Parts: sequence; structure tokens; C-alpha cells
Amino acid sequence: MALVTIFCLGRVQADEPVRIVALGDSLTAGFNLPADAAFPARLEAALKAKGIAATVANAGVSGDTTTGGLSRLDWSVPDGTQAVILELGANDSFRGIDPKQVKATLGTILTRLQQRRIPVLLAGMLAPRNLGPDYVQAFDAIYPALAETYPVVFYPFFMEGVIGDRQLVQADGLHPTAAGVDAIVARILPQVEELIGRARTQRGS
Repeated sequence: MALVTIFCLGRVQADEPVRIVALGDSLTAGFNLPADAAFPARLEAALKAKGIAATVANAGVSGDTTTGGLSRLDWSVPDGTQAVILELGANDSFRGIDPKQVKATLGTILTRLQQRRIPVLLAGMLAPRNLGPDYVQAFDAIYPALAETYPVVFYPFFMEGVIGDRQLVQADGLHPTAAGVDAIVARILPQVEELIGRARTQRGS
């Protein structure tokens, strides 16, 4: 009887939803979209459709920079969080912030999450091409370099396959439509599943 009880308790624990926080800017927050069409909500629904138990909290703040994300890290990623999707940096590039500073700030966020034993999916960004080749080269190199330094799950460009498609971006040419969000979710889903696997391993260790 005791063995059966232990087995059942272990099974319940394994089936508990993995608690994910999506820490980002307007691309995460769901700019100009209803709450149920924002990236975290659509990702949670896609995971559920695959039979994967997970909750995805929306910690996106429109206009946020990497510095803003760092300043609110502790309360945006509360105790009990088991995985983080980090999507920040686009607004830094729009403001022309020094790529070295952006990299350092993201590195601090990753270090602090690593210290808390929270696995991270790092969503990369690309600089606007009108900022000049030197800035673009320096900014675009940030995320691959961080992915080599930190034990993250890496998705090279959050807006991959969406930016530039008029059906998938809003009139501003920057933010995804509801269909665009679904396209992002479909592309990033394998990396999110890997993240969840790491979170479950961490939870069981």
C-alpha cells in the first residue's frame, strides 16, 4: 500500500502544470490585441492542445527595454516560477542603445535566473536595418553570444517568418496580428517543449 501511495503522489507531481513566465515587451504583452490573443495565452493553448500541462503568465510590458526588464525581474518572475521565456531587446535597438550595454543587461538577467535554478528560453532579436551596418552587426551578435555563454534554450529570432508579412503584422509593420502570434507560437513550440523538459528535470532534481 505504501508503495502504491508513493507512486501515485509522484505521478500527481509529474502531471502538475509547469509554471512559465513570459518576460518581454509589447511583442509578449500583445500590443493592440485582446488578452486571449497575446503570445502567452496562445502558447498555453497550443501546449494544452498537445496534451502538455503548462501555464504561461504574461509578464510583457509595452515599450520595455532590457534595463526595464531587469528592474522588475524579481516581481515579474515570482517564487514558484519554473521556466522563463525571455523576449527583450527590440526597444533597445529602436533607441540605438549600445549593444554592449544590452548584452550586459541580458547577461545579468540570465545570471540571476540561473542562480535561482530557473531554465530559460532566450528569444533573439535583430536590429532594424536602417541603423547602419556597424550597429546591426554588433546588435545581431548579442543573442548568439549569450546562447554560447549561458545554458539557455535558444530561439534565434522571435519574429522569424512574421516580420515583413502584411498578413501577419499590424499596420505599424512591427507588431504581430493575432495570426502573426499564432505563427510565432507554431515556430517556437519545439523550443518551448525543450524548455518544459528542462523545467521538469529541474523540478525532479
